Amino acid sequence: MSLEIALTVPERVSKLTDMVVHLKPETESRLRELAATTGRAPDELVEDAMTGYLAELTQVRNMLDGRYDEIKSGRVQPIDGEAAFDRLRQKSPDRRRS
Repeated sequence: MSLEIALTVPERVSKLTDMVVHLKPETESRLRELAATTGRAPDELVEDAMTGYLAELTQVRNMLDGRYDEIKSGRVQPIDGEAAFDRLRQKSPDRRRS
């Protein structure tokens, strides 16, 4: 496995300018309706949605990576899934009684 790292900045950075996104007709209709009611272009709404989605996905990925590292290092001990569900099931009746 080879790993290459660029130590210099390329003279020219390529930029993605156009992308085709295929939407279901219902989704496209909802997008056009939202664009009409907000006065924003559909491509702006899609850009905002993707930006938010990718930021959230990055946050979740970082959280999962961090949790994995904590378990792998031994700082956190995993618990059995069935035991966790048993505890949740027990808490539910306890809360109903109080």
